[in-house]
This record gives sequence, C-alpha cells and structure tokens, in this order.
Amino acid sequence: MEMKVLKDTKILPDPYYEYLDELRDSSLPIVFDNGAWCCRVGWASCEKPNLIFKNLIAKPRKERGKKDGETQVGNDISNIEAVRFQLKTQFDKNVVTHYDIQEQIFDYAFSHLSINTEGNVNHPIVLTEPFLNPNYSRSLMSELLFECYQVPSVCYGIDSLFSYQYNGWEGQSGQSGVIISCGYQCTHVIPVINGCIDASKAKRIDLGGFSVIHHLHKLLQLKYPSHINSITPSRSEELLWDYGFVATDYREHLRKWLDAEFYDSNVVKVQLPYAVPVPNLTTEQQKDRRKELAKKLVEMNAKKREERLVDDERHLNELLELREIVELTPSDHSHAREAFKSMGINNIQDLNKSINQLQQKIEKTKAKIIAYNNGEDLTEEPKAKLSKEIAVPESEAEFKAWLIETKKKRAYIIDKKNARKQRRQDLAKRRTAAAQERMRLISELARKEKRDDDFGMRDEDWDVYKVINKDAGDTDSEEEQERLIELEEILRQHDPEFTSLNQEQELSPKEANQLHIGVERMCGPECLFQPSMLGSIQAGISETLNFVLNSYPQHIAQSLANNIFVTGSLCQLPGFVERLNKDLLENRPFQSHFSVSLAENPELDAWSGARQFSLSENFHDFAVTQSDYQEKGGEFFRVHPCSNKFEPYPLVISLDEPIITNAEGDGEDTVILM
Repeated sequence: MEMKVLKDTKILPDPYYEYLDELRDSSLPIVFDNGAWCCRVGWASCEKPNLIFKNLIAKPRKERGKKDGETQVGNDISNIEAVRFQLKTQFDKNVVTHYDIQEQIFDYAFSHLSINTEGNVNHPIVLTEPFLNPNYSRSLMSELLFECYQVPSVCYGIDSLFSYQYNGWEGQSGQSGVIISCGYQCTHVIPVINGCIDASKAKRIDLGGFSVIHHLHKLLQLKYPSHINSITPSRSEELLWDYGFVATDYREHLRKWLDAEFYDSNVVKVQLPYAVPVPNLTTEQQKDRRKELAKKLVEMNAKKREERLVDDERHLNELLELREIVELTPSDHSHAREAFKSMGINNIQDLNKSINQLQQKIEKTKAKIIAYNNGEDLTEEPKAKLSKEIAVPESEAEFKAWLIETKKKRAYIIDKKNARKQRRQDLAKRRTAAAQERMRLISELARKEKRDDDFGMRDEDWDVYKVINKDAGDTDSEEEQERLIELEEILRQHDPEFTSLNQEQELSPKEANQLHIGVERMCGPECLFQPSMLGSIQAGISETLNFVLNSYPQHIAQSLANNIFVTGSLCQLPGFVERLNKDLLENRPFQSHFSVSLAENPELDAWSGARQFSLSENFHDFAVTQSDYQEKGGEFFRVHPCSNKFEPYPLVISLDEPIITNAEGDGEDTVILM
C-alpha cells in the first residue's frame, strides 16, 4: 500500500480584480452564493465565480496596552488551525444572524472586486438564502444592502432550486421531483409538485458536512490518542474529501474489513509530519566523538598550563628577589621580617624549599608544553569506563550455560525497569493498591497528635518515608541502561536466535507517526444515513426521503420518485448516489421505478444557476428595488420559481377566544393572548 502524505495546503490570498470602465458604466449583477461554509462571488458575465472563500473571520484577541489586531476575512486566514478559537461566522446553523460579520464579508468581496464607487455599489445583487428563511433575517439583510451599500436592487433565491434549474428544470412547467440538498450545517428534502414547492411536506435534517467532519475527527482522535494534537479538523476534512466514501451496504462492508487481505488492500496509510530524532551513535562514532572531546580537553589544559607557567615564573622571580634581599641584610632585620611575612614564609630554609619546588614545577610544565607543541599529546583521551574483556567459554556445554546466564542477567534488568515503570503508573492512579497504601501511611502520620512539625527527627519517621517513596521517583540509571545494551550486544553476536522484544526500539519515528484509516473512511459519512451513530434521534436521508414520498398518494409519489435530484458538495462523495438507489429499492413498492440524478457540479451549480437567472430577460421583474424597500419593508421580496414563498407579517392578530380577567380587583381588564 502506497504511503499517503497530508497536503496541508496553504490558503493563498484572493487577488484584487480590476474594475473596468465597462463594468462601472453597466448594471451587470453581482452573484453571491452565501453558503454556511463557502461564499462564492462573481460577476454575472463570468462563467465561474471570481472569489471562493470560507465564510469565516478571525479577530485576534486584544492584548492589554496594544491596539486591536487586524481582522482577517476569508482566504486572508492562511492557517485556520492557528486561529481556530478566534474564528467567527455570520451563520447560526444555516441562517444568517450576525450581520456585523456579514458586513465584513460583503466588504471583503466588494474590495476584491475593486468596486470603488463612493458611498454605494451600483450593481444589482443576486443572493442565495436558505430554504424557508425567516422574514426577520431577510429584513436585516435587505437593510444592510440598501442602507449600507445603497445597491439598486436585490433578488433572493434558494441555492438548491438555482442548482435544480441550472440542471434542466424549467420552473413553472408542470415538472415534479424531490430535491435533496446536502449543506454544511443541515440537509433538506424538498418536494416540488407541478413546478411549485410543497413547503408543508418538506423536511430538514440537522446534519451536514460539519457533522461528518466532526465525527471523523473524533473517531481518529479516539483511535490515535497519542496524535490528538496532530489530527486537526482541517486534516480530517482533507482526509474526508480525499479518501472518504459512502458504503452501499454498511453492515456488509464492515464484515469485509474483518478479512486481513481486504484490510491490507483497502486501508489508507497516511504519514503525519514528525521531527527526526538524533540517531543512536555506533561504537565507532562514539569513539570518534571521545577523541574529539579529548582533543578539546587537551587544548584547554594546554592553555591553562601556559597561564599557570606565567604565574609560577612571576612568583619564582619574587622569591629569588626575596632571597637576594635576605642575603644582603641580616635575617633579624626589620625589612627581612616584613618580606618573609608578606610571602608567608617563616625562615630562610622554607624560602629555599619553596624555590626548589617551584623550579621543578616550572621545568615539568615547560616539558609538557614542548610535548604538546610536538603533537605527542594529541592521541591522549580521557579514560573511559571500559567493559571487561568477555571470555567466551570454549566447550559447548559451558557456552550454552554462559548464554543462559547472560539472558537471565538481561531479563533481570528488564524486570527491574518494568517494575519501576509499573510502580510509577500505579502511584499516579488513585485506586491502585500502591497508591492506597501510600495514602494510608500518610493518613496515619496526619492522625498523630504533634504540637510541632518534627517529622524526620526520628528514625521511625524516616522508615515510613522510605516506604512511601519507595521506587516512586526512581528512574533508569545510565549504568543500568549501558549494561542492558552491552548484554544485548553480546547476545546478538553469539546467539543467532536472539531478537529484542523492546517494541519501542523497533518502531521507527516514521512508523510511529502513521495513521491507518480503514473503516473510518466510511464511518464518517455513514452518520448522514444513520444519525443514531451521533446520538441523534433524527431520521437519516433515506428514511426521511421515504417518509416524504409516503406522505403523498401513490401516483404523486411515483412522479416524485421518478425525478430525485441531489445537490450540494457533500453528495460528491463516492457511493452517495449508489446508496440512495439501494435504499430506495428496499423502501419503494415492488417493481416501482425511480431515478436519482446528481448535479453536474454540486459545488458550483447553485452559483451558476443564480448567474443564469440574473442574465434572463425578466430578471428585473423579480428584483426588489430601493423604492420597494422603502414602501413595503425589508422582509418583502418578489416571488419567482427559485425563491421561497412570501409570507408577509400579519397586520392584525386575531384571537379566537381571548380571556379577559380583572387584575387584582383594580377595575382594569387584562387581555391574555392564548
């Protein structure tokens, strides 16, 4: 199996497009596909969006004494994981609720399109919105566009219906079908009867791309707890799009993974980034390193030797001058006594002795300096701890006994290391016998009535301390490790059947930082069809689709089943359409017909459909103008084949049976709305 490497693709900033005079003088619409994960923006004259960026902003935390950091928007965020906890979006599920963030998204898009008209944007806006978008949300969006950007007109439409239209649906033509829209935050199943949406029978599932990525992320972190920091949401998203798939029969596919051959041929091995540790030095490398250290040590000693020689010669000259002074003056003279006292010498005999010793020392030092200059000391190196020469027995019986004894010594050292390791683990846990015994001893000490804290003054206290601290802080000594390496080297040389059982040594850093992705490839997307895997009580896509079809009479359900349209980025996963076909075959009546079709480009067809609609002849008939906004309010929009149904706010709230009561007997009637 080929080793896969994570791309960790670095996001590049979006370019700034030129605002040509032809665009400035025209009323060419700007198309926004405002998705919960990605925003796609472009001129209606372009076949593809000019800008595709994630609907996110990152505002750095304010530090005391510093100015606010610059807010990053969209593709300006080069490393999402570095600012993961500062990310914000304008969406709550799939509905826009934070319009201060939405304003920054609009600013980012208009600035990269280089629209520089003062105080306004002189181009109509085509904007996608979620299915059954609340009037209040649309009202605030209209207020933002008309009041802040002074756009001439706005047209709203549903992204999945724009995609449906772009793939061949002609609106009010009597065509029926079911649209399955797989978004980032939720999935919609929308029936269309005779060209009209039947919102009363439509269903929403609160699962989407975010749920799949999050589920896969947690599965991988649970499987590889040692790499919990390396398995990031961004990498989980990359693994999903590169290697994820939807199983046609989930249970049957799980059984296949039990086969070792199937596992080896289908598992995906992914290499995580890792730092290469310094390799262990061989015997020759250690010898060379000791020689280098010995050479440096010799150089340092030679330098110090020269410094000492200068000091000794100076001191010898002072002693010789003192002897000359003593020879010229009597020993009991005051000058002689002061000179002896200053040098720390009592009499002339001590002076002569010090001179002789110093002269001998200087001669030896000069001899060493001459030898160093001639290169005689370069081969000298510090005495290392040399292992004893191993005497290998000559007879076969003695040789076997010697090998057995060597193995026992090695096993004894390994057992000691494992016992210390287990002891430390037991003391770190609360309910182990070692930890409970330790706490028992401590509690007994705490119950003793003592006026002063004199623990340690008595021998019995130190006996208790030794029991408490026994093996708790011990670590493997270097001598023990060296002895273990020496014994293993002996066994490798003289026992051809010897193999080290230390798994930590066998695993290389490269192998220790690998992910083997098997059933996780299909477990992530499976939550769309079995939400119970996430602990959700909702129905999956296939079950919801079957529920919608069964809510209609048989002839209408058959016409809907003949045209099931799937759109959204998530349905691009391999096996998605095949899984729907398999589930429909199981759920639909015997020998009934159905058809599932996939959007030509599930990711961009919503934008392409909105662009196609903005270039139609009757586009301006469905756009909301400034005068419409001023007269009819922000929630107003004109209905077209790809839009929601307009439900205006009720002007009068009618009460069937209002209950009128008297509040606290003060004579005033209170109307309670039921």
